[in-house]
Amino acid sequence: MPLPSPEAVATIVAEVAAEEIVPRFGHLRADEVSDKNPGDPVTVADVAAEKALSRRLKDLLPGSVVVGEEAVEADAGLLDLLKGDDPVWIIDPVDGTTNFAAGLPLFATIIGLARKGEMLLACLHDPIHRKTALACAGDGATLNGEACRVAAPSEPKNMYGTVKLRFGERGLPETIIKNCQNVPPFIDLRCAAVEYMALATGALHYALYRKLKPWDHAAGNLLHTEAGGFSAHLDGGPYAVTGPDISHGFLSAPDESSWHALVEALTGD
Repeated sequence: MPLPSPEAVATIVAEVAAEEIVPRFGHLRADEVSDKNPGDPVTVADVAAEKALSRRLKDLLPGSVVVGEEAVEADAGLLDLLKGDDPVWIIDPVDGTTNFAAGLPLFATIIGLARKGEMLLACLHDPIHRKTALACAGDGATLNGEACRVAAPSEPKNMYGTVKLRFGERGLPETIIKNCQNVPPFIDLRCAAVEYMALATGALHYALYRKLKPWDHAAGNLLHTEAGGFSAHLDGGPYAVTGPDISHGFLSAPDESSWHALVEALTGD
Protein backbone atom coordinates (compact mmCIF):
# COMPACT_ATOMS: atom_id res chain seq x y z
CA MET A 1 0.00 0.00 0.00
CA PRO A 2 1.51 3.36 -1.02
CA LEU A 3 2.06 5.84 1.76
CA PRO A 4 0.48 9.28 1.72
CA SER A 5 2.78 12.17 0.95
CA PRO A 6 4.07 14.13 3.94
CA GLU A 7 2.61 17.25 2.31
CA ALA A 8 -0.87 15.71 2.40
CA VAL A 9 -0.41 14.96 6.09
CA ALA A 10 0.83 18.49 6.73
CA THR A 11 -2.24 19.95 5.04
CA ILE A 12 -4.56 17.98 7.31
CA VAL A 13 -2.59 18.90 10.42
CA ALA A 14 -2.56 22.60 9.56
CA GLU A 15 -6.29 22.62 8.82
CA VAL A 16 -7.18 20.87 12.07
CA ALA A 17 -4.92 23.20 14.04
CA ALA A 18 -6.62 26.20 12.44
CA GLU A 19 -10.06 24.81 13.26
CA GLU A 20 -9.63 23.25 16.70
CA ILE A 21 -6.47 24.58 18.36
CA VAL A 22 -5.57 28.13 17.38
CA PRO A 23 -9.03 29.64 18.01
CA ARG A 24 -8.90 28.32 21.59
CA PHE A 25 -5.38 29.57 22.32
CA GLY A 26 -5.58 32.27 24.97
CA HIS A 27 -9.35 31.86 25.22
CA LEU A 28 -9.81 28.71 27.32
CA ARG A 29 -12.39 28.81 30.08
CA ALA A 30 -11.58 27.22 33.43
CA ASP A 31 -14.01 24.37 32.73
CA GLU A 32 -12.19 23.58 29.46
CA VAL A 33 -8.99 22.52 31.26
CA SER A 34 -8.62 19.52 33.56
CA ASP A 35 -5.83 17.34 34.93
CA LYS A 36 -5.40 13.76 33.76
CA ASN A 37 -2.79 13.44 36.49
CA PRO A 38 -1.21 16.06 38.77
CA GLY A 39 0.71 18.46 36.53
CA ASP A 40 -0.57 16.78 33.34
CA PRO A 41 -3.39 18.91 31.92
CA VAL A 42 -5.73 18.23 29.03
CA THR A 43 -7.94 20.78 27.28
CA VAL A 44 -10.94 20.67 25.01
CA ALA A 45 -8.54 21.53 22.17
CA ASP A 46 -6.53 18.34 22.77
CA VAL A 47 -9.64 16.18 22.64
CA ALA A 48 -11.30 17.89 19.66
CA ALA A 49 -8.10 18.02 17.61
CA GLU A 50 -7.27 14.37 18.25
CA LYS A 51 -10.74 13.26 17.14
CA ALA A 52 -10.52 15.32 13.95
CA LEU A 53 -6.98 14.18 13.17
CA SER A 54 -7.84 10.52 13.81
CA ARG A 55 -10.77 10.62 11.42
CA ARG A 56 -9.02 12.50 8.63
CA LEU A 57 -5.74 10.57 8.79
CA LYS A 58 -7.53 7.21 8.72
CA ASP A 59 -9.44 8.43 5.67
CA LEU A 60 -6.15 9.47 4.06
CA LEU A 61 -4.70 5.98 4.53
CA PRO A 62 -7.43 3.32 4.42
CA GLY A 63 -6.73 0.40 6.72
CA SER A 64 -4.63 2.45 9.11
CA VAL A 65 -5.24 2.70 12.85
CA VAL A 66 -4.55 5.37 15.45
CA VAL A 67 -2.67 5.59 18.72
CA GLY A 68 -3.50 9.00 20.16
CA GLU A 69 -2.41 10.42 23.49
CA GLU A 70 -5.91 11.17 24.72
CA ALA A 71 -7.40 7.90 23.46
CA VAL A 72 -4.65 5.94 25.21
CA GLU A 73 -5.48 7.77 28.43
CA ALA A 74 -8.91 6.12 28.22
CA ASP A 75 -7.70 2.76 26.85
CA ALA A 76 -4.04 1.84 27.36
CA GLY A 77 -4.58 -1.32 25.32
CA LEU A 78 -4.43 0.80 22.17
CA LEU A 79 -0.64 0.82 22.55
CA ASP A 80 -0.66 -2.80 21.35
CA LEU A 81 -1.53 -1.47 17.89
CA LEU A 82 2.09 -0.32 17.60
CA LYS A 83 3.12 -3.99 17.47
CA GLY A 84 0.61 -4.99 14.80
CA ASP A 85 0.80 -5.19 11.02
CA ASP A 86 -1.45 -2.23 10.21
CA PRO A 87 -0.02 1.24 9.60
CA VAL A 88 -0.37 3.27 12.79
CA TRP A 89 -0.82 7.01 13.11
CA ILE A 90 0.76 8.23 16.36
CA ILE A 91 -0.89 11.48 17.42
CA ASP A 92 -0.12 14.15 19.98
CA PRO A 93 -2.75 16.77 19.17
CA VAL A 94 -1.26 19.48 21.39
CA ASP A 95 2.27 18.77 22.55
CA GLY A 96 3.06 21.29 25.26
CA THR A 97 -0.44 21.42 26.72
CA THR A 98 0.84 23.10 29.89
CA ASN A 99 2.21 25.95 27.77
CA PHE A 100 -0.93 26.07 25.64
CA ALA A 101 -3.22 26.29 28.66
CA ALA A 102 -1.05 29.02 30.19
CA GLY A 103 -1.13 31.12 27.02
CA LEU A 104 2.53 30.47 26.15
CA PRO A 105 3.12 30.06 22.38
CA LEU A 106 5.30 26.96 22.77
CA PHE A 107 3.19 24.06 21.57
CA ALA A 108 2.75 22.00 18.42
CA THR A 109 0.98 19.03 16.90
CA ILE A 110 3.01 15.84 16.40
CA ILE A 111 2.07 13.16 13.88
CA GLY A 112 4.02 9.99 13.21
CA LEU A 113 3.29 7.05 10.93
CA ALA A 114 4.71 3.64 11.81
CA ARG A 115 4.30 0.09 10.62
CA LYS A 116 5.54 -3.07 12.32
CA GLY A 117 7.55 -0.97 14.75
CA GLU A 118 9.32 1.07 12.08
CA MET A 119 8.84 4.82 11.77
CA LEU A 120 7.95 5.88 8.24
CA LEU A 121 6.87 9.52 8.39
CA ALA A 122 6.90 12.50 10.74
CA CYS A 123 5.04 15.81 10.75
CA LEU A 124 5.55 18.42 13.48
CA HIS A 125 3.45 21.57 13.12
CA ASP A 126 3.79 24.77 15.14
CA PRO A 127 0.67 26.75 14.17
CA ILE A 128 1.54 29.96 15.98
CA HIS A 129 4.93 30.44 14.33
CA ARG A 130 3.79 28.72 11.12
CA LYS A 131 6.55 26.14 11.12
CA THR A 132 6.08 22.64 9.74
CA ALA A 133 8.83 20.02 9.90
CA LEU A 134 8.51 16.89 7.76
CA ALA A 135 10.55 13.72 7.44
CA CYS A 136 10.24 10.41 5.62
CA ALA A 137 12.48 7.48 6.44
CA GLY A 138 15.49 7.62 4.13
CA ASP A 139 14.46 10.89 2.45
CA GLY A 140 15.80 13.57 4.78
CA ALA A 141 14.04 16.30 6.71
CA THR A 142 12.61 19.70 5.85
CA LEU A 143 11.31 22.77 7.66
CA ASN A 144 8.76 24.77 5.66
CA GLY A 145 9.95 23.04 2.51
CA GLU A 146 13.66 23.72 2.98
CA ALA A 147 16.14 20.97 3.83
CA CYS A 148 17.26 21.14 7.45
CA ARG A 149 20.36 19.87 9.19
CA VAL A 150 21.46 19.35 12.77
CA ALA A 151 24.14 21.54 14.33
CA ALA A 152 27.79 20.93 13.53
CA PRO A 153 29.44 18.61 16.07
CA SER A 154 31.43 20.32 18.80
CA GLU A 155 32.92 19.74 22.22
CA PRO A 156 30.43 19.33 25.08
CA LYS A 157 31.48 22.67 26.58
CA ASN A 158 30.32 24.38 23.38
CA MET A 159 27.02 22.53 22.96
CA TYR A 160 23.67 23.97 23.98
CA GLY A 161 20.73 21.69 24.69
CA THR A 162 17.86 20.54 26.86
CA VAL A 163 17.88 18.26 29.90
CA LYS A 164 14.69 17.14 31.63
CA LEU A 165 15.93 17.55 35.19
CA ARG A 166 12.45 17.81 36.63
CA PHE A 167 12.21 14.02 36.29
CA GLY A 168 15.49 13.46 38.14
CA GLU A 169 13.86 12.45 41.38
CA ARG A 170 12.12 9.64 39.51
CA GLY A 171 15.21 7.94 38.19
CA LEU A 172 17.54 10.16 36.15
CA PRO A 173 20.96 9.18 37.54
CA GLU A 174 22.29 11.55 40.19
CA THR A 175 25.65 11.58 38.39
CA ILE A 176 24.00 13.20 35.37
CA ILE A 177 22.31 15.83 37.50
CA LYS A 178 25.66 16.67 39.12
CA ASN A 179 27.58 16.66 35.84
CA CYS A 180 25.23 19.01 34.03
CA GLN A 181 27.68 21.69 35.18
CA ASN A 182 30.10 20.21 32.61
CA VAL A 183 27.95 21.39 29.71
CA PRO A 184 26.70 24.90 28.86
CA PRO A 185 23.40 26.25 30.20
CA PHE A 186 20.46 24.22 29.02
CA ILE A 187 16.75 24.88 28.64
CA ASP A 188 13.49 23.00 29.04
CA LEU A 189 10.79 24.31 26.73
CA ARG A 190 8.24 21.80 28.05
CA CYS A 191 7.43 20.91 24.45
CA ALA A 192 9.26 18.02 22.79
CA ALA A 193 8.01 19.05 19.34
CA VAL A 194 9.58 22.50 19.53
CA GLU A 195 12.76 20.98 20.96
CA TYR A 196 13.01 18.38 18.18
CA MET A 197 12.51 21.08 15.54
CA ALA A 198 15.29 23.07 17.21
CA LEU A 199 17.54 19.99 17.14
CA ALA A 200 16.78 19.28 13.48
CA THR A 201 17.63 22.85 12.44
CA GLY A 202 20.77 23.24 14.54
CA ALA A 203 19.32 25.67 17.10
CA LEU A 204 20.01 23.07 19.82
CA HIS A 205 22.87 20.58 19.85
CA TYR A 206 21.49 17.91 22.15
CA ALA A 207 18.54 16.74 24.23
CA LEU A 208 18.42 14.31 27.14
CA TYR A 209 15.04 12.74 27.90
CA ARG A 210 13.73 10.23 30.39
CA LYS A 211 10.03 9.90 29.58
CA LEU A 212 9.58 8.46 26.08
CA LYS A 213 5.88 8.35 25.31
CA PRO A 214 5.58 7.42 21.61
CA TRP A 215 3.43 10.45 20.74
CA ASP A 216 6.15 12.72 22.16
CA HIS A 217 9.23 11.10 20.64
CA ALA A 218 8.60 8.69 17.75
CA ALA A 219 8.11 11.37 15.09
CA GLY A 220 10.63 13.79 16.61
CA ASN A 221 13.34 11.16 16.72
CA LEU A 222 12.75 10.33 13.04
CA LEU A 223 12.98 14.03 12.19
CA HIS A 224 16.25 14.37 14.10
CA THR A 225 17.73 11.25 12.50
CA GLU A 226 16.74 12.33 8.99
CA ALA A 227 18.33 15.74 9.66
CA GLY A 228 21.63 13.91 10.26
CA GLY A 229 21.52 13.44 14.02
CA PHE A 230 22.35 10.46 16.20
CA SER A 231 20.29 9.24 19.16
CA ALA A 232 20.50 6.35 21.60
CA HIS A 233 19.82 5.38 25.18
CA LEU A 234 22.78 6.01 27.47
CA ASP A 235 23.47 2.26 27.47
CA GLY A 236 23.87 2.43 23.67
CA GLY A 237 20.53 0.88 22.77
CA PRO A 238 18.59 2.39 19.85
CA TYR A 239 15.21 4.07 20.09
CA ALA A 240 12.23 1.76 19.54
CA VAL A 241 8.69 3.01 19.09
CA THR A 242 7.49 -0.14 20.86
CA GLY A 243 10.07 0.15 23.64
CA PRO A 244 9.58 1.15 27.29
CA ASP A 245 8.30 4.67 27.85
CA ILE A 246 10.75 5.27 30.70
CA SER A 247 14.51 5.43 30.10
CA HIS A 248 17.53 5.96 32.32
CA GLY A 249 18.48 8.56 29.73
CA PHE A 250 17.84 8.95 25.99
CA LEU A 251 20.28 11.31 24.33
CA SER A 252 20.10 13.02 20.92
CA ALA A 253 23.26 14.66 19.53
CA PRO A 254 24.65 15.97 16.21
CA ASP A 255 26.52 12.75 15.45
CA GLU A 256 27.78 9.56 17.09
CA SER A 257 31.13 11.06 18.10
CA SER A 258 29.55 14.04 19.86
CA TRP A 259 27.01 11.68 21.44
CA HIS A 260 29.84 9.71 23.06
CA ALA A 261 31.53 12.93 24.18
CA LEU A 262 28.31 14.12 25.80
CA VAL A 263 27.77 10.77 27.51
CA GLU A 264 31.25 11.01 28.99
CA ALA A 265 30.66 14.58 30.15
CA LEU A 266 27.31 13.73 31.70
CA THR A 267 28.06 10.35 33.25
CA GLY A 268 31.80 10.41 34.01
CA ASP A 269 33.16 10.62 37.54
